[in-house]
Amino acid sequence: MDAPIQLSLPLPRSMDTRIYIQLIAKSKAVVLFLTTASAEEATSPTPLGSFVYALPDRYNPTQPLSTPLCTVEPTLEFTTRLAKLITRRTQLPTYVGNSVSFASAGLGGTVEEEMEAFKQVAELVLSKLEPANATPNGVQS
Repeated sequence: MDAPIQLSLPLPRSMDTRIYIQLIAKSKAVVLFLTTASAEEATSPTPLGSFVYALPDRYNPTQPLSTPLCTVEPTLEFTTRLAKLITRRTQLPTYVGNSVSFASAGLGGTVEEEMEAFKQVAELVLSKLEPANATPNGVQS
């Protein structure tokens, strides 16, 4: 899968806001960008959020390593958790850029709304990554 995949799903408990996803999966890395937009703000630019790099730990594959490359506090934890999850499942280095805003969620961005969005995004992205065809770090066994 070399061409970018663009997806969207509704922001949990929101009337008209969607999470937009761009997924790029190469043989040796995964790149993922997330943002939110409502119908009114679809043409206005969204501020940059956090950008995190995660990579598999060859000594402990269940605990990927990560480092934030660009930090914006409201999006940092969500971005780091998503990068580590994708890395753990695919065993590939992963870059995640996230500018998702939960301000327009039904309750203004509670923990439950954020967890629901995280689960939906993770399930959708992991379903598109086809783990059966992935080769860890581009090396065939």
